[in-house]
Amino acid sequence: MAIDFHSQDNRSTYAKRQADDTWVNMIQSICVIEGKNVLDIGCGGGIYTKAFAEMGASFVTGLDFSEQILSSAKENCKSYTNINFHLGNALNSQLKKEQYDIILERAIIHHINDLDSCFKEAYQLLKPGGIFIIQDRTPEDCILEGSSTHIRGYFFSKYPSLVSKETVRRHSSEKVIQTLLVEGFKDPQGFSFWETRKTYKVLTDLETDLLNRTGRSILHDLSDKQLEELVSYIKEQLASNDNKIITEKDRWTIWKAIKD
Repeated sequence: MAIDFHSQDNRSTYAKRQADDTWVNMIQSICVIEGKNVLDIGCGGGIYTKAFAEMGASFVTGLDFSEQILSSAKENCKSYTNINFHLGNALNSQLKKEQYDIILERAIIHHINDLDSCFKEAYQLLKPGGIFIIQDRTPEDCILEGSSTHIRGYFFSKYPSLVSKETVRRHSSEKVIQTLLVEGFKDPQGFSFWETRKTYKVLTDLETDLLNRTGRSILHDLSDKQLEELVSYIKEQLASNDNKIITEKDRWTIWKAIKD
């Protein structure tokens, strides 16, 4: 069962954590944020909207298609005078054209089949010379083996049927780059990096996080019984880590392109 982003129950699902330093450092290594007008498309609970403001952006706009999630984002960012939010989507933002220096689309394109329309909208919203940043997982990112840091990999070794469900919706790096070129962007580049997702003081904290399916939409495809069996399996794999700090990381791909 897929997560319902419009549900009242899920309004705070993606607003409870902070952007990790691994993400902040990666973004700052590929573009300058200071003084820029930034658009965060698919902003969710405002985690990265807030991060851009803290990185020195002059103004940040968060855009999302869910009124419930936007309500949570507004609460999350209420102390920031240089942040606002709009209801809209990646294909039809209803925002003024050519007003943004930087656009981020994080964990959005795997929900979108029509990349051409998505990238065309971003191109129109950017100022000339503006930077488009896309972050998502490729099929290759998804199927890496599980380890004490890559917990997600154990989902697929326990339930191989999840592999096709996870990878079929993912776009290859080649497709992303080619579509960026078709829509007029120049110099598209892809970067792989490991982003720290969360640090757990003990194994039982990870167990609680998994059982709550916190921020992990793929786990909504499992029944409660399957989820419990998955957690038991992961605990077996990490038995030697009991009473040790666990730093969970996910591998992502970031693409950067410039409006010609």
